[in-house]
Amino acid sequence: MDLNADLGESFGSWTMGDDASMFRIVSSANVACGFHAGDPLTMLDSCRAAFELDVRVGAHVGYRDLAGFGRRSLDMTFDELFGDVLYQLGALDGMAHAVGASVDYVKPHGALYNRIVHDAEQAEAVVAAVHAYDPGLPVLGLPGSAWLKLADESGHPVFREAFVDRAYLPDGTLVPRTQEGAVLHDPAAVVAQAVRLATRKEVLAIDGSVVPVQADSLCIHGDTPGAVNMAAAVREGLEQAGVQIEAFA
Repeated sequence: MDLNADLGESFGSWTMGDDASMFRIVSSANVACGFHAGDPLTMLDSCRAAFELDVRVGAHVGYRDLAGFGRRSLDMTFDELFGDVLYQLGALDGMAHAVGASVDYVKPHGALYNRIVHDAEQAEAVVAAVHAYDPGLPVLGLPGSAWLKLADESGHPVFREAFVDRAYLPDGTLVPRTQEGAVLHDPAAVVAQAVRLATRKEVLAIDGSVVPVQADSLCIHGDTPGAVNMAAAVREGLEQAGVQIEAFA
């Protein structure tokens, strides 16, 4: 099972999370590409750290929304979104190339991630941009999403992810962050959800129902309080349950 986290989200003198520690725990890193978070130096440092620690680099593409951290849904034309995603891919890949690394997959961020679960038009724009950049580039996303369906139809290797520290709705989508309880903070509950997802291929939704989830990768957020300790506990819990941590890309 792959273990991924959103990293490289610092900007200028403002620091987000403890990337140095998180890079030693995860097997894949979703690196911000400068639109919702990150800057050139942070991107470069992130790619260098990933390369040195044999962590796969994912392009964490998002809306052009630094003020909102990419968590505000934007209405964009096909061409606008196509261009923005293509720009982000090229920027991160250039940084990765400079330090001997490469962009190994693409995972949308925040509001864009959630929107292209159902919005086929925006999903098509993102897929088109990824395909134009590299028709063989793997993609990562929510099982059953329009994003993964269209990427699969375009010939991209498709990988599904689940979230160890997010609450789920009965339909298998994530509880919106605007709703109380959307993010899990209890380490024991997070570890239990991770092990259940990895070994039983299911998650307990907020209404108590059991939702089947097929996942190739588990995501833990690196920007929450105590993220490093929680990520370490998740990795230890998975390994104790007999789950081998290995990058999918």
